Amino acid sequence: MAIARWNGEIIAESDKTEMVEGNHYFPPESVHTQFLRPSDTTSTCPWKGSANYYTLHVNGQDNPDAAWYYAEPKEAAANIKGHVAFWRGVEISD
Repeated sequence: MAIARWNGEIIAESDKTEMVEGNHYFPPESVHTQFLRPSDTTSTCPWKGSANYYTLHVNGQDNPDAAWYYAEPKEAAANIKGHVAFWRGVEISD
């Protein structure tokens, strides 16, 4: 079971994450969406496609762009479509 934590709260937990480039990508249904705020930030990966970001909002604090996902990934990354990954101080345990 992989668990994502930040600022004292569990943000996501799943035993069915997808590992890509050392990151756990959590299925959408395993993410506690009450902690996510949409961000205008985007980035592009040559083989995964265009990523969108979320700011985490937990216990009154924000962690800007600490989560990302690929809504419409390229074919090579189809297995992570809609899955959410974390960084910027989010602790992942498994």
